[in-house]
Amino acid sequence: RWWTTRPWNWWVVEVLHPADDLPLHPTPAPLLHPMSDSPGLYDRYFHNGFSADGSLFFAVALGVYPNRQVMDASFSVVVDGVQHNVRASRRCSTDRTNTAVGGIAVTVVDPMLEHRVTVDGSQEIAADLVWRAGSPVIEEPRFTRLVDGRPTLDYTRITQFGSWSGWIEMDGTRVEIGPDTLGCRDRSWGVRGGAGLAGPASVPQFHWLWVPTVFDDLCTHVAVNEDGDGRAWHRSGAITARLGSPSLDEVLDDSRVRRTTRSSVEVVWSPGTRWMSSATVRHEQWRDDPIEVEYTPVLRFQMSGIGYLHPEWGHGSWHGEAAETRDAIVLADVDPADPTMVHVQQVCRASTGDRSGVGVFEQLVIGPHAPSGFMGLTDGAA
Repeated sequence: RWWTTRPWNWWVVEVLHPADDLPLHPTPAPLLHPMSDSPGLYDRYFHNGFSADGSLFFAVALGVYPNRQVMDASFSVVVDGVQHNVRASRRCSTDRTNTAVGGIAVTVVDPMLEHRVTVDGSQEIAADLVWRAGSPVIEEPRFTRLVDGRPTLDYTRITQFGSWSGWIEMDGTRVEIGPDTLGCRDRSWGVRGGAGLAGPASVPQFHWLWVPTVFDDLCTHVAVNEDGDGRAWHRSGAITARLGSPSLDEVLDDSRVRRTTRSSVEVVWSPGTRWMSSATVRHEQWRDDPIEVEYTPVLRFQMSGIGYLHPEWGHGSWHGEAAETRDAIVLADVDPADPTMVHVQQVCRASTGDRSGVGVFEQLVIGPHAPSGFMGLTDGAA
C-alpha cells in the first residue's frame, strides 16, 4: 500500500500559466493560485472618459472573480440625458490574459501607458477607444477594513490620469473622440466582501468619496472612507504634474507624486438625495500652501450601468457560460432613494480660484452617516 507512506497531497499540482515563467511571483504558489478562498476575491479595470463641459461621459469596467469562475465587463455612454449600457459575462478560464467578454474587451497595449477598449456593436453600441497616460501612477494606501475583527475589505488601488482618442457609435450615430477628451482610470485587486459574515441584521453602512481632478498643469486626487460617525478609516490625497507623452520610468516614478499631509472633503448634498450639489476639497501640503478646490456638478453618471450595485448584473454574478444584455437609464427619472442608484460619478467644474479644471466626483454613501444627517439606508438630505 505505497500510497499510505506518502503525504495525502503529494501529487497535487496547481494550474500553470505561461507567465509563471517570468520572475513575478509574490508567493510560492503559481500565479493562478488564488490568494484567498473568499468569493469577494477580484481583479478589476475601470476607465472613464469625459468632456470638460459634461456633454460626453463614458465608462468601462472589466473584472475577474477567480473563486466564482466569472469574468464580466460593461460599457456605458451618456447621450442627451440617457445612459446606455451594455454588459457581458462569461465563465472565467485559466487564461486571464484573454480580457474579452462577449463583445467588450480591455487590452493592455503598453502597461501603465496605453490601453485599448473595444465594443463590437453586436448590441448596436460599438467603440474603439485608446487611452494614453498623462500622469504618474498614484498608488493609494492599501484598503483594509475589519468589522468586529472580521476582514471585509483588503485590496490595493492605483489611479492614473490620461486622455482618449477613437470613436463611439450608437444605433448608427458615430461620435469621434479627440485627445481633448480626458479620462482617469483605476486598477484594483484583492478582496471586497468577506466570506461567512452572517450574523445579526444591521443597516449596511459605507461612505466613499473618490475625486480625481485635472487642471492644465497638475492633477489632484483624494479618496475617503468614513464610518457612520464620520471617522475616516481610509484617507489619502495626492498632487502630481500632468505629463505630455510620458515614459514608463516617468509614470512609475513615485517621487513625482506629492502626498498631501491631509485632504479633507466637505459636501453639500442636494435636498432629498445622497447626490452632491457642491463640494470643497482642501489639500494640505508639507511646507507649501494648501490647495482648495470647489466643485460644481454638470453631469451625473449612474454606476449601476457598469455593474456597481446592479440588482441582476452586479459584479461577479453568474449568468452561465456566456451572456450579454443592453438597457438604458433615463437620468431625469432616477429615484434617488433607490439603493441601486445611490452610487454615482458626477463630472464637475473645478476651481481653485486661479485655476479652472474638470473633476469626477464619485459618491457611494449608503447607511447612516452622522455628519451628513443620514440616519437610514438611503434617506436624503434635509
